[in-house]
Order: sequence, then C-alpha cells, then structure tokens
Amino acid sequence: MNSWIDLDALWKIVVLGLVAGAGLPALFAVGLHAISLSGREGAATTDATGDDARIIGSNPVGIAAGALCFAIVLAGIGWGIYSVVAGT
Repeated sequence: MNSWIDLDALWKIVVLGLVAGAGLPALFAVGLHAISLSGREGAATTDATGDDARIIGSNPVGIAAGALCFAIVLAGIGWGIYSVVAGT
C-alpha cells in the first residue's frame, strides 16, 4: 500500500461524486418523467387538429413521485451548499 494515497478517503470521494454527479441529475429526470405520466396511458393523445392534447400532471401518483424526486434533489443541492459554506 502506498502511504501517499488514502484509499479510505478515495473511495468516499468516488462514491459521493457518482451519487451527486450522476445520481441527482438522473433522479431529476425520473421526476420529470413521473410528472409527465398521464392517468390514461392507452388513450389517444391527439385532438381533432392533430395537436398533442395530453394534460401534463393528470396522474396524482406521478405528481407525488415527481415531487418526492424534486425534494430529494433540492435537499442534495442544499446539503452541498451547506457543506461548502460550513467548510466541511
């Protein structure tokens, strides 16, 4: 083992970087997908003129799941800002 490299700190940095660097944006995308789910998946989504007639956020479960995802993302952002300001 090399005395210059602290492997314990290195794996913590890598895991935190993966969670914050890829996990939060992925969770945000999941939240966007959840709020875009309609309550009627098999129904036609175009009106007589051919325009998209789907109502975004018509599924209460999707809205709740999206809100939970967004709350976790905001908590992660807040924790990151707090960590930088506090110097930890």
